[in-house]
Formats: sequence, C-alpha cells, structure tokens
Amino acid sequence: MDLTFHNITLPSEPGQAFDLGVHGGKIVEMRAAGTLEQGDKALHLNGRIVLPGFVETHIHLDKSCILDRCQMKGGLQEAIAEVVGLKAAFTEEDVAFRAAKTLRKCVLKGTTQMRTHVEVDPVVGLRGFEGVKHAIAEFAWAIDVEICVFPQDGLLNNPGTDELMVAALKDGAGSVGAAPYTDTNPHGQIDRVFEMARDFDVDIDMHLDFGSDATSLDVDYVCRKADEYGWGGRVAVGHVTKFANMSAHRLTALSRRLAGAGVAVTVLPSTDLFLMHRDHTENLSVPRGVTPIHLMAAEGVNCSLSTNNVLNPFTPFGDCSLIRMANLYANIAQIGRREDMAGCLDMVSSRSAKLLNLKDYGIQKGAPADLVVIDARDATMAVAELAQPMYGFKRGKPVFTHALPELHSH
Repeated sequence: MDLTFHNITLPSEPGQAFDLGVHGGKIVEMRAAGTLEQGDKALHLNGRIVLPGFVETHIHLDKSCILDRCQMKGGLQEAIAEVVGLKAAFTEEDVAFRAAKTLRKCVLKGTTQMRTHVEVDPVVGLRGFEGVKHAIAEFAWAIDVEICVFPQDGLLNNPGTDELMVAALKDGAGSVGAAPYTDTNPHGQIDRVFEMARDFDVDIDMHLDFGSDATSLDVDYVCRKADEYGWGGRVAVGHVTKFANMSAHRLTALSRRLAGAGVAVTVLPSTDLFLMHRDHTENLSVPRGVTPIHLMAAEGVNCSLSTNNVLNPFTPFGDCSLIRMANLYANIAQIGRREDMAGCLDMVSSRSAKLLNLKDYGIQKGAPADLVVIDARDATMAVAELAQPMYGFKRGKPVFTHALPELHSH
C-alpha cells in the first residue's frame, strides 16, 4: 500500500483502535489495530484521532483579509456599508490573492471541504466570483471548494443582480444563497432563490433571521418553500441569531419544524458574538446572541458550526481553525457534558458534510483518502483542548505536517 495508519481512533467508533490502508488515493483497508502490514509510508499514531477532514460550510473568501482597509465602526449594517464602499475597488487579482491566503490557512488547519459564499451585484460584478475561482483552482490539490453565489446587498431592489447570479450559476456556482433582510421584499427574494435552485438543480444556503428581535422570522416561510419545492435536505440557513432570543418552548417547536422540512442550520459563533447586541447599553455585559444549536440538534435538526468571515468588518479575527470554532461554541453555549462537547466536533465534520450533501465523506473502504490526524484520542478532549492537526492528506497525498511542540526539560 502507498500509505498506512496504525493504531488510530475514529470519532464514530470510540473505544476501538484501527489500522487503515491507502492505495491509489482511496481507503482500501480498514482493520483492527495491529493487523495491517506497513505500507510504503506508515504512521504509527498511538490512538490519535483520524478524521476525513474538517468541513467549512459557510465562509466568505471574496471579502476576507481586508482588515487593513477598514475603519471598524462595528455593527451589522455598518459592516455591510463598509464592504460596499470597498468592493468597488476589488479586482480579480486582489480577490484571488486574499482568497488564496485564507484557503492556505484553512488547509493548514485541516479543512478538506468547503462552501464559500461569494456576493455578486452591479458594484463588484463577477470580479469576486472570478477571483475566488482562481484561488480555488490554485488549491484544488488540497481542498474541494464549492461556490454559493448570493446577493449580499439585495436582489429585487438591486437591478442587475439577478442576471449576475444566473451568470455565475451557469458558470459553475454549485449552490445559491440569499440575504432576505437586505431586500425590500424579503419573501420575494426567497421565492426567486428557490426558483434559481430549481432551474439549476442546486442546493440553497441562506443568510437568515440575522438580528435580535425574534418577533418575526423568515425561517417559517423558508420551511414552507422547502416543502413546496421538495427541497428538503437541500436547504441550509445561517446565522439565525434571532433564534437565540426565543423561549425554550418556541425553540423546540421551531426545531421540530426545521427537522421535518429538512432545513439545516449553521451558526457562526465568532461573527455573531462580534456583531450582535451592540445596542445593549443597560450594562457592560452584552447578551451572547449565538443560537444554541446543540439543543436544536437534539430535536433532529442537522446543524453545523462555521467560520463565516476572516479579518474584515464582520469579524476582525480568524485563524481558520474549525476546531477553535467548536471550542468557542462549547464555551458560549456553556457545554460541559462529554457527549455534547463531542457533538461539537461532529458539527465541523460529519454533520457539516451532511449539510453539503457530500457523497464520499467518511472513513470507509472505497472512500477518498482525504484524511487529517489530530493530536487527541477522543472527540471530547479534541474540542476541550483545541487539539492540533498533525498531518493532512488529500487523495492519499501529503498536504501538510505540523510538528508537535517539544519540551526541553533541564
């Protein structure tokens, strides 16, 4: 075999140890630990976890790494306005350079699959889309990336945007998104996005219910449209910060509705913490504004955690580590139970893969050898200790190596 892994732990099979064999870019053997001969390259991992890579479900490569150009006024509307002012000067080369910087960090942190949202409108045209495509091509050896094209600054109220979205879908965008809260007719935008999804047979991934007042929600309408179009399992909604201000009873009822309609939920802890409740001035302790998706997952909703923005007005932070995002969420949600913490790892791996409808994700015979080794022996401690990715492979070829720190005792 080209590559073998010895004495590994799989998150899906806790308490058991395995050996894996890779040949021709695929997993060809999976046996009990100690029963597989060494391949041309062999890693003896002493019980460490092997994953089929982390999965980034919601990131914005096109507007990453612009912190040095920003005034950082704070707040959602201010961030949107600031990027509008900057993106008129975006070029394909500029976008490609910044997107590649971000992709490099994602790859080094163990991400092997990604959906990136890319905005189009008459201001930026297709320059962001084309620039991101160049970066994706540059890193195709290490990570698979799907583009979700969406109208950040409105669709029905922004003439010319519809045609640009259609052009991007014709040119390979793999999914279609929405931001109804920026439109004069939010439900009209949702209608049009479902039409595009049907026309091009693609999945839907919306920015939705981004705010603090849970009195009125667009998610009810999205569930109705998913039922109407038969798009269950192909719709995701992200941010949904309004859900964080719902009663437990109402959140449970909504979760069951989402599960029944096949609508997945993505929460973006870093962005939502940074942007939400800036109008809360009664005291210095600001509400978190992050929806407790582990409670929604318990009701059958498929949930993921993701990065969203990196080094821009929406999120002036980010090292592109999804295990850091899992740890951050566990802190915010005050998760202490082992099984719930381990579930946070699923929300950046197996659950995220399900949200993207990845067909070959997993560690099993015949699957692509897209593998990441992390320095932990169980899923709970991986999240609790921010376990370091040690090795990465794409289709059986080495992608990165992180040497573990050495302690020089005296």
